[in-house]
Amino acid sequence: MLVFRLTSPVSIEGGDAPGGKARRYGAVSRIRRGDEMKSIPALVGLLLLTGPLPTVRSQGAVATSSDSSMRVVLLGTRSGPTTDAQRLGISTLILAGGEKLLFDCGRGLTIGMARLAINPADVTKVFLTHLHSDHIVSLPELLLFPWASQGRAAPLKVWGPDGTRSMVNHLQQAFSFDIHIRRDVDEKFPAEGIRVIASDIREGVVHEVNGVRVSAFLVDHGPVKPAFGYRVDYQGHSVVISGDTKPSEELVKNSQGVDVLIHELGQSKQSAVLTGPPDELIPNSRLTRRQARIIADHHTDAAEAGHVFERVRPKLAVFSHFSNIVPSDILPLVRQSYSGPVEFGEDLMTIEIGSAINIRRGAPSNKQ
Repeated sequence: MLVFRLTSPVSIEGGDAPGGKARRYGAVSRIRRGDEMKSIPALVGLLLLTGPLPTVRSQGAVATSSDSSMRVVLLGTRSGPTTDAQRLGISTLILAGGEKLLFDCGRGLTIGMARLAINPADVTKVFLTHLHSDHIVSLPELLLFPWASQGRAAPLKVWGPDGTRSMVNHLQQAFSFDIHIRRDVDEKFPAEGIRVIASDIREGVVHEVNGVRVSAFLVDHGPVKPAFGYRVDYQGHSVVISGDTKPSEELVKNSQGVDVLIHELGQSKQSAVLTGPPDELIPNSRLTRRQARIIADHHTDAAEAGHVFERVRPKLAVFSHFSNIVPSDILPLVRQSYSGPVEFGEDLMTIEIGSAINIRRGAPSNKQ
């Protein structure tokens, strides 16, 4: 089934607006894909009833930003080392000044790119927040497949915390047979395309080219040290990616004046499921309460995120890296301390940052 998306910069369904009425949050406009729309005839009928048609296009390529604007593509938003038939693992792509910058390599990364017609061979700069498996599991795929099938002839560059260079070296050793055969014996793909330039980074500016500056700052992910968040600045616009963290003073400091803050979301530390015997399994889970409490303590829950947002006051706050939640259950916890615009990220969502901030929800084809 083909699924279409609206591309006109209009505001449809205002999220937490009373009664679901349309709302425009200052310079933030929103386009929401109807979850219940099941057929093209239904979509066409709806558009005919609403008067003049906005432009309707099938899901196509996400263009590289060529002016002073930035684009943020949430390739995947699922948290944790888990499988999910509906959602992809955490990965975020930022397009600015001709640069394609990838932050984390969660499960299904290249599937998200394919759905948006992004050639992974063109994405050669990767920034890792930390080395938990759910943030790096698709790095081998990004290293190998675009080189062997999609023409990458340039090295893959990877920035990350201590251990990044060692991990990349071991990945190349693990796949040495495949690399040798394809590079030296059989197809003879270009050697430069399978080379990796990896850097163990420190706080501060880690990459700057074409007017795009990427800065790293430390966050607090419990015993996972170091763990980083990133800020990307370009032509007066900016995005911060929190990485995995509990409430972080460094994040608040490095997020001042930001346009878009993309922040992780963990389980509520006040959740009733965490109350009870610590070594007892949580219902419908293979985690004990002790394990679940440990995990929750290493993240930021909705009430805590509200306090972070209130201190930062971004033009738009976006949650990414969360489990399967019901946003209407979570938002009131944020609203206890923060009244500004908040979005719950979705796979393939694109956030355009310019004179206004527009949100476009992607629609994969679902073609069998």
